Amino acid sequence: MLTTSKATITLERFTAKIRPLLSRVYTEQQIDDLLPRLYDLTKDQLKAHSQEDLGKWDQDKILLITYGNSICSDDASPLQTLHQFLNTRLEETVTGVHILPFFPYSSDDGFAVIDFLEVNHSLGNWADVEAIGRNFNLMFDLVANHVSSQSEWFQQFKQNELPGCNYFISLPDDTPTADVVRPRSSPLLTPVETSQGVQHVWTTFSADQVDLDYGNPDVFLEFINIMLAYANHGARYIRLDAVGFLWKSLGTCCIHLPETHALIQTFREILQMIDPGIALITETNVPNRENLSYFGERNEAHMIYNFSLPPLLLNALMQGRADHLKTWMMSMPPAPIGCAYFNFTASHDGIGMRPTEGLLEAQEFETLIETMRSFGAKISMRSQADGSESPYEINISLFDAMQGTAQGPDQWQIERFICSQTVMMSLEGIPAFYIHSLLATPNDLENVAATGHNRSINRHCWEKRRLDALLNDPETPQSIVLAELSRLIKIRRQQKAFHPNATQYTLHPDNPAIFAFWRQSIARDQSIFSIHNLSNQPHTLRLSELNLVNTDSWMDLISGDHFEDLHATYKLKPYQSVWLTNCPYYDSSNTPDQVDLEFLYQV
Repeated sequence: MLTTSKATITLERFTAKIRPLLSRVYTEQQIDDLLPRLYDLTKDQLKAHSQEDLGKWDQDKILLITYGNSICSDDASPLQTLHQFLNTRLEETVTGVHILPFFPYSSDDGFAVIDFLEVNHSLGNWADVEAIGRNFNLMFDLVANHVSSQSEWFQQFKQNELPGCNYFISLPDDTPTADVVRPRSSPLLTPVETSQGVQHVWTTFSADQVDLDYGNPDVFLEFINIMLAYANHGARYIRLDAVGFLWKSLGTCCIHLPETHALIQTFREILQMIDPGIALITETNVPNRENLSYFGERNEAHMIYNFSLPPLLLNALMQGRADHLKTWMMSMPPAPIGCAYFNFTASHDGIGMRPTEGLLEAQEFETLIETMRSFGAKISMRSQADGSESPYEINISLFDAMQGTAQGPDQWQIERFICSQTVMMSLEGIPAFYIHSLLATPNDLENVAATGHNRSINRHCWEKRRLDALLNDPETPQSIVLAELSRLIKIRRQQKAFHPNATQYTLHPDNPAIFAFWRQSIARDQSIFSIHNLSNQPHTLRLSELNLVNTDSWMDLISGDHFEDLHATYKLKPYQSVWLTNCPYYDSSNTPDQVDLEFLYQV
């Protein structure tokens, strides 16, 4: 948490850092008014020495993504129950926790925030959040693009009262908006009864999520205040939700505009001056080239969500081949110095399909959509500029998405699922596991029926006694998956070659079912060949294809197998992964025994 002290950065120095950024967004008069107020807001937390911290992460960093009420019990508040679960089941597994919006809200499971500075009383209080932060690094959501229609600001807007009357965008209902990129099929402009009559307000995501007007510098100042509050409550990561839509300018696509990038740079610069150890992460579910732009020139996001990974990895496992995954991986530049990819395969949202644009052929795209439908998925659509609709995301539990291939269900669900998670945690970047992936949670169709929202399929709330019973039974999918993934994560956390910024190089085995890449530690004292059979058939790997250094001893960190003959062949079971290394950093006393999956072959 931040500590307050007498300001150690003068107004002049503060102005020299911030004015050039704001000049790309606001007029000189607006900046002259904003800068002293911004300085007064932050001055007690500014540090004299705010050089960039390049050691914010290493191979030991593993994050969990969860709602505050993903696990509930009658004995404690949801946040207290989550803390108990983390301490009991994941204390040696994850190091950080992204608690999805835990504020009072009106819809979208927390992303229509009523009050950014309060904890939802149904979940707990700030003391509960801070208690988790004493054991785990916390990530908070800064839902900066919009606010609930039930918020105080929007009620002020409807009554024409300050300050909220100036915080939103109201346009004539016949304003041309066809150029605006839409993530939803709902109307962009929503009619609202106000004291001034009916006004049509900008609503990118839903009628209940009203976009804020960053053309008013006071809105930006409000969110700097909120960001500082989160830092004071223990946030070590701050996630900018839906940040690509922040700035609006009619006649443009209203996404990724230069003003948006300038505002993100200002958020980062201010964070840098108050605590260089806090990381800023942008959430932009868009095609890969657009997503990469949020690194800026090492002056925007410290981390960006690796949105192309979930759909491409899912497709690779459905097709049993690695070609598109390899093509994408070879196109990915190493993250800039001081930056990292945020790797995930599932989250509270669905599996976004826009990042596959230009990567999957139309027929393969349709096959993936139809295969997921057959496994129980819901498909969410978005509006195109021509008025048509296209699939925006697949809504499904990732565990149920792995119940088969494009040919239909089979007996390899658990192995296929564990393979997907092993690939993810092997890649350059910081791994993040959605809690329902660690718990092998199936589709929650009852939740969809109750809420009417597709995303509810993957937002299950476990009753703690029921979950404990499943986790204590060694033959349930929940127990098997959590035990094996915990084992793999603990091994992974010890390997220098899995540093988020360690070298990564795509390999090209002859067999298209095998996905392989090489990681090398920053000090070049460890190599790991990460090898994965993406199919439901056994395949043979020729070790000579890897060009292993024959003066080293090689072993598989996952199975414990040793390799003496570097010209031999190795038979990979369906969905088997291998971490072949010449220098294992491995403490077997700190990892559980490998889970025996043999009995599952007969399911």
